[in-house]
Amino acid sequence: MDVLYAFHDNLLKQVDDRFFRFLMQSIHWEQRMLAIKGPRGAGKTTLMLQYIRYHLKKPRERVLYVTADHYWFYTHNLVETADEFYKNGGRYLFIDEVHKYPNWSRELKNIYDGYPDLRVVFSSSSALDIYRGESDLSRRVIVYELPGLSFREYLNLEKGMKITAISWSELVDSPNDIASEIVRQVQPLPIFKDYLKYGYFPFFREGNPDDIPVRLSQTINTVVDTDLALIQGYSPGMAFKVKKLLGVLAESVPFKPNISALARKLDVSREIVYAWLVHLEQARMLNLLLAQGKGVSTLQKPEKVYLENTNLSFALKQLPDIGTIRETFLLSQLKNAKLNVTLPQSGDFFVSDVYIEVGGKNKNASQVKAKPRYLVAADDIEIGFGSKVPLWLFGFLY
Repeated sequence: MDVLYAFHDNLLKQVDDRFFRFLMQSIHWEQRMLAIKGPRGAGKTTLMLQYIRYHLKKPRERVLYVTADHYWFYTHNLVETADEFYKNGGRYLFIDEVHKYPNWSRELKNIYDGYPDLRVVFSSSSALDIYRGESDLSRRVIVYELPGLSFREYLNLEKGMKITAISWSELVDSPNDIASEIVRQVQPLPIFKDYLKYGYFPFFREGNPDDIPVRLSQTINTVVDTDLALIQGYSPGMAFKVKKLLGVLAESVPFKPNISALARKLDVSREIVYAWLVHLEQARMLNLLLAQGKGVSTLQKPEKVYLENTNLSFALKQLPDIGTIRETFLLSQLKNAKLNVTLPQSGDFFVSDVYIEVGGKNKNASQVKAKPRYLVAADDIEIGFGSKVPLWLFGFLY
C-alpha cells in the first residue's frame, strides 16, 4: 500500500489551517461511517484532509486517505484495501469521490459489517442518493451536505476575519442590529458584489477571478458528462440534451417551466423532463421552488426554476439580470441553511411564517405589507430599518 500512503502524504502537505469550512465543527466525526456530499469544488477533499491533519492527529499507520478513482483500484477493490489497511493497524479510512467506484454501496456495507472498529468517512457527488444504493446503508451511514461558500465564509476567507453565523430567528428578530455590528468591522457591499460573481466556490483563490466562468463551464460539463452519467446512466446523447435544458433555463431564470414545451424542444417525454430537473437539483446545478402549501413529488411541476448559485448565472450568461441575481442569491443561502422555502402568492419567498420580498435599495413592502410577518431584502444598503434588511445579511445564515 506504499503507493496509497505516498499519495496520502503528498496531499496532506498541501493543506493549511488558515480557513475551515463551517461543516468542520458540525460533523460528528466519531460516527462509524459518515458521508460528505456536495457539489464539485465545494471543498470536500480539503475538509477531509484538514480534519486528518489538524483535528484527528493520529499516527500515520492508523489513518489513510484514498480517492476512489486512483489507479490502485484498477487491480484492487475497496474491501481488500480496507482489510490490508486494518490488519496493519489502520482504524480511520477516508475515501474520496466514492461515486466513481462501481459497487460502492455493497462494498461499504461489507466494510461496515466486517470491521466494527474501523471508522470510514467518504465523500460523493451531490447527485448520489446514498440511501438508495444497491445495498442498504440507511442504518449505517450519517450523511452531511457541504454547499458552496456562504457570503459570511467568503468574507472571512478574503479578509481573514472570524465572524460567526447567525440563526434564522436572530435574522428575523434583530437584523439591523446584527448588520450594524458587522459594518463596524468591514464594508460588506464591495465584497458582496465580488462574491456574487465568483466567490461561491473556494477555488476562486487558485487563479484569476476572470477565469472562474471558464472553470465553472468545465465543472458543468463534468457534472453532466461524468457524475450524472455514472449515477443516472446518462448516454452521451442524453447528456447533451440535459446540458441543452440547462442552457435554456439559464437564459430565462427565474423560469416558470412549461414542461410540455420543454419536452417538445428536447424531443423527450414530460416525465423525463421532470426527472432531469430533479437530477440537476440533486447535482446542485438548479434550485426548484414549489408553491406554498404543496407537497414534494418528483413529478410535481416546480413553480419556478433558478440556477443554484449566482456564480453559475455569470458563467452561463454574460450579463445576467440583477433582479434574478438577487433572488438566486437569497434562495441559495436560505436553502443551504436548511430552511424550507416555498413560493407564496404574495412576495418572492416564504420561510417559516415570514414572507420575503427581494429588490434594490428603494424596494418597498407593498406586496407583503398585509402579511403578519414580512421582510424586505434590499440590495445596495449596508444597514436597513424596521422590516427592511440588507440582502447581504442573508449570507450569514451558515
